[in-house]
This record gives sequence, C-alpha cells and structure tokens, in this order.
Amino acid sequence: MPRLIRLVAAMTLASSAPFSALAEPSFKTPVSYEDADARAGVILAKLSTAEKLQLVSGHNTFYLKGYPQYGMPELYMSDATGGVNIRRNVSNLLEKSTAFPNPLALAATWNPGLAYQYAHSVGEECRAGGIAILLGPGMNMYRHSQYGRNFEFWGEDPFLAASMVERYVAGVLDTGTIPTIKHFIGNETDFHRRTSDSVIDERTLHEIYLPPFKASIDAGAMAVMTSYNQLNGEWCGQSRKVITDLLRGELGYKWLVMSDWWSVWDAEKIMPSGLDLEMPGEKFIKADGERLLLAGKVAPADLDRMAKSLIRTCIAMGLYDRPVQDSYFLKKYPEHEQVALQTARESMVLLKNQGVLPLKKDGTGKILLTGRYVDNLARGGGSAEVMGYDNVTLLQALKDTYGDRLDYVKEPTDDQLKSASVVLLSTGTSDSEGWDRPFDLPAAEEQRVTHAVALNPRTVVIVNTGSGIKMTGWNDQAAAILWAWYPGQNGNRALAEILTGETNPSGKLPMTIEKKFEDSPGAGYLPAGEKLYTGWDQDNNMSFPLYKVDYKEGVFMGYRWYESRKIAPLYAFGHGLSYTTFAYQNLTVTPGVLAPDGRVSIEFDVTNTGKLAGTEIAQIYVRDPGSAVARPEKELKGFGKVTLQPGETKNVRVRLTPRAFAYWDVATHAWKAEPHEYQILVGAASDAIKLEGKVTLQ
Repeated sequence: MPRLIRLVAAMTLASSAPFSALAEPSFKTPVSYEDADARAGVILAKLSTAEKLQLVSGHNTFYLKGYPQYGMPELYMSDATGGVNIRRNVSNLLEKSTAFPNPLALAATWNPGLAYQYAHSVGEECRAGGIAILLGPGMNMYRHSQYGRNFEFWGEDPFLAASMVERYVAGVLDTGTIPTIKHFIGNETDFHRRTSDSVIDERTLHEIYLPPFKASIDAGAMAVMTSYNQLNGEWCGQSRKVITDLLRGELGYKWLVMSDWWSVWDAEKIMPSGLDLEMPGEKFIKADGERLLLAGKVAPADLDRMAKSLIRTCIAMGLYDRPVQDSYFLKKYPEHEQVALQTARESMVLLKNQGVLPLKKDGTGKILLTGRYVDNLARGGGSAEVMGYDNVTLLQALKDTYGDRLDYVKEPTDDQLKSASVVLLSTGTSDSEGWDRPFDLPAAEEQRVTHAVALNPRTVVIVNTGSGIKMTGWNDQAAAILWAWYPGQNGNRALAEILTGETNPSGKLPMTIEKKFEDSPGAGYLPAGEKLYTGWDQDNNMSFPLYKVDYKEGVFMGYRWYESRKIAPLYAFGHGLSYTTFAYQNLTVTPGVLAPDGRVSIEFDVTNTGKLAGTEIAQIYVRDPGSAVARPEKELKGFGKVTLQPGETKNVRVRLTPRAFAYWDVATHAWKAEPHEYQILVGAASDAIKLEGKVTLQ
C-alpha cells in the first residue's frame, strides 16, 4: 500500500521533502504590539524634534541612530538574501559569512522547509555579527530574463514565491533578527530603475506581484523596503497610495517601512506617506524636515508617527532589551555550510541528458574540463554579493572527484576537444544589481560553447547564471545541460556529486527559459532607441528621462504568457530531469463539490519506475475553463516533493480552499471564486501534465 504524504496546503503554505521540521508560519514578537506601542510612546515624549528628525533619517549609511540615554542602542543593517554582505568600511563585527546558493536557486528546490533552514542560518550569522536588520529577502518577480537582479528573487510564479518567502521570513525572525521584505513594489528592471514608472493594473498587482509580500507579512515580517521606481506615476518611497493605502491598509502591515538607499526626493511627500525611515538619510528629512514643520507644510503628528513606528518595531523585537551580537552563533557555521551544500544539491536542474550522465567516478576515458567558471567562483553582484570563505572551485571539486582522469585546459585545441571521452564545459553570466544584462551570452562565450558541442557530441554544458539565457544555438547539440546557478561557496561539491550520480538531480525551474527574448512577456521594456549598459554610472543618472514600463501582459506573466500565446519555450516552468523515472496514477478529488467554506482534497500516487532512488516535485495546477474574465490556461496552486526508492510508491495529498480558484475582481476589489466546474491538473512540469480531475465550486 502506498504511503500517504501530506505535502502541500492551499493558498498560504506549501511543504516539501523534509530537511527539518517546519515551524509555524506566523511569528510572535517578544514584546506585544500593544506593550511596544506604550513603551514607544514614553520614549517618544523624551525626544526633541531634532532627535526625531535624526532618528527617521538613518545614520552612517547602514545604521539606525541610537540614543543610549533613552535606552536606544545604535542598530546595524546589512544586505542581503543569499548570505550576509560584509562591508568592512561600515562594520568589522563579522569576520566571515557563508555564501549560499542564490535565492532563485533556492526557489528551484521547491522546498520551503529548506528555505527556513537557509534563512535561519543567515539570521544566525546576523546575530554573530551584531546585525539587527537583514535587508532581505527580496521578492520582486521574474518578469523577464534580462533583469539583473533575478538571481536575488524567487521566480515567475506568485504561489511558489509566496510559499518560499514566508518560510524564509520565519527562519530569520526565529533568530531574533528582523528581515526586510523588498522592494515594494513593481521593481522588475534595473535599467535606469530610478527613473522608471511601472504601470500595473489592479488585478495584475494583486494576482502576480503582491502575493509574496502578503505571505511574508502574514508570516510576521517586521520591515519593508520600498522600491526605486514609480508605481503608476508616483515614487513608491513617498507615495501615500503605495505605503499607507496598499501596504498598511489593504495588506495590514504595521511595522517599520524604510526607503531604498537614495530613492526618495521630497520630504514634504515622504513624511505623510507612511514611510518611517529615509535611508541613508543625508538629504531630505534631515535637511528639510524642521523647515517644513515650522512652515506648517508637514504636521508634527507625521514626524511622531514615523519615529514611534521605528521605536515600536525595535522594542517589539527585543532590540532594546538584549545585545544584538551574540558570539554563541559563531559555532553554528559548520551547520550553515551543510545547509548551503544541501541547497546546492536540491537546486541544480538537469535540463537535458542524452545518456552521458551520470559520469561515474570509476569510469574510463579522459574528461576535458574547460570554460568560464572553472577556477573562479560564479556569483551575483551588487548588494547581494557574498564572498564566502573556504570557497570550492569547480576545478577543485572535480579534481577531488575524478583525479587523473580530469584534464583542465583553459584554451583547448580542436584535437583536444575531439579526442576527449567527455567534455565538461562551464559557461554563464555575471549578473548584478544596478543594470540589466542581455539574454544572449557574451559573443566569446557563445562561440566557445557552439564550437565545443560541434566538435564533441559528448559535451556537458554547465551553466552558472542567475537568469535565463539564449541557448538555441547549441541546445540541440549538447549531450547534457546542467543548470547550476550561482552555487555558493561549496556548491561545486554538490555539482560533482550530481555529475557522478552520487546525488540524483531533483531541481525544477522556477521560471521559463524562452527560445528568444522577443518571446518574453517583458520584451520591449527598453525605451525606443536605448540599449543595455554595464556598470554603476547610469544607475545614478537622474537626468535620464522618466520612462514607463508597461506591464501590458497583465496576469499572463511567465508560463501563463507562453501558454496563452501558444509560444513554445525552450524549457518550461517546473521542468527538471532525474536519473530515474516517475509515474503518476490514481488521482482522486474529494469532495466533488466544494462548499464556500470547505476544502477539497486532491490525492494521487507517485511511483519511482526507474532503477535509482530519486526525488520528484509533483505540481498541482488549477484551470478555470468557464470564467467571466480572461484567465491563464493553468495556475500553480500546490506542489509536493517526494523521495522514492526504486519501485516505491507514495500517495500525495494536497488540500485546496476556494481561494485557490479565485481571481481578483476589480469591480468589488476583492477575491472572487465563481461557482462552476474547475479542472485539476497534476504533473511534473507546466508542460508535462500527467493526471486530470475536476471539482465544482458551489
């Protein structure tokens, strides 16, 4: 009899193959909101106007201003989501930090339990370094593959992103560190991000871009960072509609809101907007606040609200009652290394394999290793860059694995490429905050790959990148393609395990990889006549004309776009191969009629039909064939991750509420689930549906 695995809940929490026990998704502060508010009022009464203005303006680039005489210590903030970015010019309290695989790689694990452990590890290193506020997780959406910061986020699907970030937020909070969810909202490009205006309609905003923020707030998030861009004509960091009405009102958020660094421009708008903290704080509130107060252009109550919110948040988290730095957490680093390694194991996606992998340790024949990221570590740049320690290069990992069978040749000759038993070719990109990068590989990289696959049909292409790239020029000729992301400080060990078969790959794409960029829903976002740039100079160019980024695809983003337009991608959302095979059977949907306050149970069996143990990520989609509004062909609403021995079967159960079938109704400004029949689709990827069922909503 197959074992029952209850793996995925409906709209708020998805679970997965266990890496550790899952904690409750909500967080209770050490000090209640009510008590923190009362204590904040007492402190606020002691502060002068000048002290309040300094408090809400940031301090020394990455600090909250402290007033020890009032029991308020100076507090340090640090980036980012994939580990702690150590800035030696700001703080020397943390000697080293673990470099984890990038967050988009973590999303490819489809493992919220692992996301909790990953984030808990990052939070512990914050405590070791006296960091009160982590400036992450980032949770903007993968709208197009050229976005330079895609590697920092969670992919194209709001359900998957929400499922992962709520566990990330919980993991950081449980260490006593405040996570900052960012960038609120509509920051899906870094091309002149400071002068871009994201035009997003109400329904699209609620169905695609808000769910990760809502899930994080429900999980207890205590800091929000606004974005550089405008939303529908207003700068997010000083927009009352964005901060007070949407974030604080509709989403119910009640804690600290800060600006991104140098992203607001007008103190008269900042102070009544709902923002609490201007970062880094040299320019506007500190410079103009007192003048505006004296002139009556800003009310004293606005300044008091800002200061009190900041103080209340710090008190509620206990930051005024205990030391932030705790050397106890220094001894946890070996555990963090193992979390990073496990993340790499579960994140790497085998896109293609024509029998060349696994490449056993005890095999015969020479292995030629060459390419871009062989003797240097691939990583993303900008605020998310984490240098790591004891970094393991691909060369080191593969030498340790294959010994004398492995030959590293930086610039191999044609004869060397042809004569190798197998070629392992590393390629990829160097993505960064501050600019977008082309979908195409650099010309030299493209030529390197196409040349190698043409000369040797047993070429394995290893891709290190934080976003999709163009592969149509060599995809068909490659014997195998292994998507290895930015794997972190020891992730190349995991890569070696996957190449040998010691670890069976199980990662699945959290985004679609298109054939050409013009196929993308975000194509055409650059202003007419403009080209991509590299480097930080243009990021700070405020003379660049304000331009609109029209989210014209609406809710048809990611796989929703490709399916609605019938555009075949190169690799679909949710795709990922294994060294074994899986069969899906016996779908049941009960009850067949779902009450408005009920739940539907979706059950099916997954069997390992191959000869090796492996892990499968089963995906559950909903299709609404009878909606009154245009809806996607299918939408992810659940998933389950099961590990199976050869021949083993497990029964997966997923429960959905009516909310899983709803869309955002712009007439009522609320979620609406129409009473009719819906289809339930179960499969191994968005383009690999194995089972179909149905349920009727009353």
